[in-house]
Amino acid sequence: MTTAAAPRHRHRRRRVLVAVGLAVAALATVVVPAVVERALDGLAANGATVELERMLPFGDGDGDGDGDGEPGVADGLLPSGPVSPYADVPAIAGLEPDLLAALRAASDAAAIDGVEVVVNSGWRSATLQQAMLDEAVVTYGSAEEAARWVSTPDDSAHVTGDAVDVGGWDGAAWLGEHGWAWGLCQTYANESWHFELRPEAVGGACPPMASDPTAAH
Repeated sequence: MTTAAAPRHRHRRRRVLVAVGLAVAALATVVVPAVVERALDGLAANGATVELERMLPFGDGDGDGDGDGEPGVADGLLPSGPVSPYADVPAIAGLEPDLLAALRAASDAAAIDGVEVVVNSGWRSATLQQAMLDEAVVTYGSAEEAARWVSTPDDSAHVTGDAVDVGGWDGAAWLGEHGWAWGLCQTYANESWHFELRPEAVGGACPPMASDPTAAH
């Protein structure tokens, strides 16, 4: 499959070495914002290191959501990095109401445990999703590999407001352990930060995860 060269959007990217436990079998890739990086750096003394790189929708896009210029805040971009689930921005306001209510309730419970849950990405316009996919093709070298990390606008649960990516590292871990109580479930095994609402999980268990987005569509 041949893909045209994609425009380079000004998303914030950083490479970090972080601890992921003593038994690391393979390299994983993620791009993380500074606030998540600091949380990950705190784990570095506890095990082996692995390089994580992934594009997140942060940056200084100057678009206004009407198709002009680069994607902007109106498209779900978070220019200043992660935000509270209570932030008044389109990335939060565009989330499906039941998902947002569950996320806020879970984040309140996490705060009681001393854990902060922030949103790295919430609702995205189709324009922002396509820009992320175009850049992922460049980053990963093929449309096939990019699809394991970034869905098309037609397939993405972010575009419909049915998915949220959370941080920092401890926030995602807390939600992965306790989120089922609010119906919040990790849906992809390769994305520990990606959660969707599964009301049936409130009974005690989340459904099995897909290995990655390509296995779910």
